[in-house]
Amino acid sequence: MRTTVELTDAQRAKLLELAAERGEKGFSRIVQEAIEAYLRDRLAHRDRVAAARAVLGTLSGAEADAMEASVARLRGHWR
Repeated sequence: MRTTVELTDAQRAKLLELAAERGEKGFSRIVQEAIEAYLRDRLAHRDRVAAARAVLGTLSGAEADAMEASVARLRGHWR
């Protein structure tokens, strides 16, 4: 699908340079790869956040207190 994306002159020049290094005339494929990488990263981040939220409330009060104390001890050794 065609769409319009605004780039700075410097971005366009760098993309054309990278495309030429790859033996490509234009930089569409590079932009597609960049978008795929971005989407993959964002979806993975969303999944990690969902997994982290899923464990909320899974510790008992005593377990949470013990973990908090453990973290406090570890932080006391930092520096």
